[in-house]
Amino acid sequence: MKKNIKKLLAFALSASILLVGCSSGGNEKQGTAKEENKTAPEEQVLKIGATPEPHAAILESVKPALEKEGIKLDIQVFNDYVIPNTALEEKDLDANYFQHQPYLDEFNAQKGTHIVSAGTVHVEPMAVYSKKYTALSDLPEGATISLPNDPTNGGRALILLQKEGLIKLKDGAGLTATDKDIVENAKNFKFELLDAAQLPRTLDDVDASVINTNYALDAKLDPTKDALVVEDKESPYANIVAVREGETEDPRIQALMKALNSEETKKFIEETYKGAIVPAF
Repeated sequence: MKKNIKKLLAFALSASILLVGCSSGGNEKQGTAKEENKTAPEEQVLKIGATPEPHAAILESVKPALEKEGIKLDIQVFNDYVIPNTALEEKDLDANYFQHQPYLDEFNAQKGTHIVSAGTVHVEPMAVYSKKYTALSDLPEGATISLPNDPTNGGRALILLQKEGLIKLKDGAGLTATDKDIVENAKNFKFELLDAAQLPRTLDDVDASVINTNYALDAKLDPTKDALVVEDKESPYANIVAVREGETEDPRIQALMKALNSEETKKFIEETYKGAIVPAF
């Protein structure tokens, strides 16, 4: 009987030691896992809207730099100039990158949105293209010219045509000028106002078109080779990263602007677009 009791006590003691050992090992593993979780950076997502070229391409180029900062850049591609701002205002996006400051100012004024610039990245000189003529002076009497119909870009196109001597706008007509502000039109040009994204597709049907560079590039048009005339590269229409009011200091936005305004991005723009667009930083 005593021998049996001794055996049972010995067995119980062994089992207790084994359980303590297992428990201790488990806690050690849990502690290690917790420490690893503490040291591993938590990935943050930055959702940004952009038009395809060159904006989305430039954003793709800075993804690796942001990943090193623990930020995943989620690029949402749009083919118009309205939805990216609407989505940003409604908090479906954290930022967007497709527009210049004059366009944003006009959009805010018309839509009552609260969007601001977080910084500039590049300038896209607007240009005039034609599949029928090789010089603006060749445009015949009554030629049809297609223009962007959105606020500011339509006026910007008309200002370019005025600078080239094709038309004259009334005094004081600025960036919001429309075809109704034309006071001199010696060759009686006709103007078709269309969505900016549609303009490259009109080249077969019109005599000339004034096209934003992002849509020209998307249509495989090179402003440095295919354009009849190109807007001055010193134009004030630098493309910006836009965010909601009060969010310019968001660490994710700060990291994005640092990457976009880096020497690496400058080199990417210069080597990829070869003067079709130019850095604005």
